Amino acid sequence: MLFVEPLFFLFFAIVFAIYWAVQSLVLRKSLLLVASYIFYAAWDWRFLSLILISTAVDYFVALRMQKTPSLGRRKAWLMASLIVNLGMLGFFKYFNFFTEGAEDLLALFGATVNQTTLSIVLPVGISFYTFQTLSYSIDVYRGKLKAEKNPLDVALFVAFFPQLVAGPIVRAIDFLPQLHVRKHWHDIAFKACFLLFAIGFFKKACVSDNIAYYVDLIFENPDGYTSLALATGTFLYAIQIYCDFSGYTDMAIASAGLLGFTLPKNFNAPYLATNIIEFWHRWHISLSTWLRDYLYISLGGNRHGELKRYRNLMITMLLGGLWHGAAWTFVFWGFLHGTGLSFNHMLHKISTFKITPVIGILLTFTFTCLCWIFFRAPDFNTAWQMSEYLLFWSSEGIRHLPFALWLVGGSLALLHIIWQWKNLFWAIESLPPKKFYAVLGGFAALCMALQASGYKPFIYFQF
Repeated sequence: MLFVEPLFFLFFAIVFAIYWAVQSLVLRKSLLLVASYIFYAAWDWRFLSLILISTAVDYFVALRMQKTPSLGRRKAWLMASLIVNLGMLGFFKYFNFFTEGAEDLLALFGATVNQTTLSIVLPVGISFYTFQTLSYSIDVYRGKLKAEKNPLDVALFVAFFPQLVAGPIVRAIDFLPQLHVRKHWHDIAFKACFLLFAIGFFKKACVSDNIAYYVDLIFENPDGYTSLALATGTFLYAIQIYCDFSGYTDMAIASAGLLGFTLPKNFNAPYLATNIIEFWHRWHISLSTWLRDYLYISLGGNRHGELKRYRNLMITMLLGGLWHGAAWTFVFWGFLHGTGLSFNHMLHKISTFKITPVIGILLTFTFTCLCWIFFRAPDFNTAWQMSEYLLFWSSEGIRHLPFALWLVGGSLALLHIIWQWKNLFWAIESLPPKKFYAVLGGFAALCMALQASGYKPFIYFQF
C-alpha cells in the first residue's frame, strides 16, 4: 500500500474519519494500532510476527530494567533486547551476505565449502522499526526515559503506520508522551499538512518516478553510454533518491500530523550543504542523529583525541552503509562518507581557510553524486566502471540521453533553491483559506497530470 495509491487514500480516509469520531483516547489508540497492523499486513502478513516479537521483548525488557537497580542486570536485559532485535535483522537482511563473505574468505586460504545461502524474503521496513525499538530500550537503560507500563502505547509506538516502513526513525522519548494526550480537532494544522502531503506526492510520483526510467537505463548498461550521459544519469539519480525519500517522509509527517502526531523532520535541503558534515546534518536526519547518539557517542565520539574520533566516524559510517543494504557497495558508500567527514573535520582543525558557500555547495554536491554511484550500482564492477568513465571522461559508449533532461534537472534545482530562499511553503500556507485551497487544488491537478504511469515502490522500502 503506497502513499500515492488510491487504496491508501481510501484507507487513510476511513481511519481519519473513525479516529476523529471517537472521543476515547484508548479507543483511538486501539484503532490506530489495528490500522497499523492492517497497513503492514498489506505487504506481507507473515512478518507481523516480527513486529510483535520486537514489541513484546522491548516492553518486557524495559520494565525489567526499570525495576532492577543493579547495573549488571540492567546491562544483561539490554543485551537481551539487542540480541533479539539485531538477531532478527541480521538473519533476514545479512545472513546470505555474511555466509558468502565467509566462503570467499575461506576460499582465499584454499578451503572449499558448500554454499549455504537461503532464499530469504526481506521484511519491509525491518531496519527502521528495529532501530526504533532499540532506541526505546537504550534510553530506558540510560535512564533518559521511564519504561512505559501500557503495552498498547509501546505497540503503537513500534507500529505507527505513517512511518512504519520507511521512517523517519522516531524515538520513544519523543513519541510516547504524545500518546498520553487526547488530540483536539482545532489543534491540527490542516493547511500545513495538506500542503506538505501534496509536495511529497509531487516529489515521488511526478519527479522521482518519471526520471527513474532514465536512471535505470544508465545503471543497467553504462558501457553503452557517453560520459555526458553517465553524468546526466548520476545527476538524475541524486534527484531521484532525494525526491523519493524526502517525498515519502513529507507524506508520512503530513499523515501523522492529520492525526495529531508530530514526527521529526528528516530532510533540510541537503544538497545546499556547504560541506559533507553539514550534509549529514541535513540528510536523513533521524538516521544520522540515531547513529550519532547510539553508536558514535557509545564508541567514544570525539572525547579521546582526533585519531580515535576519525576511527569512530569511520566505524559509524561503515555500519551506516551496511544498514542500508547487505552489499559491499553500500559498505564502500559508507567508507567514502566516513572519509569525507574525517577530511572535513581535519581540514577545519588545521586550516582557517574558507571557501565561498557556492563553491562549497558545488563541491559537496559533486562528491555526494559520485558516492551515489556506489549506492545505486548493482555491483562493484559497474560502480568502478562508471566512476572511471566520469573521473577520466573516458567512456567509449555512443548512446545519449535527451538533453532536455538537463533542462528538467536544472529547473528543479532552481525551483528548490528559490523554494528554500523565499520560504515559499510558509508563503503559500499563509494565504487566506479560499486562495490557499484554490492553489492547492491547482497543484493537485498538476500532480495528476504529471504523475508517472504505474506505481514504483519507494527506494527505501528495501532497507
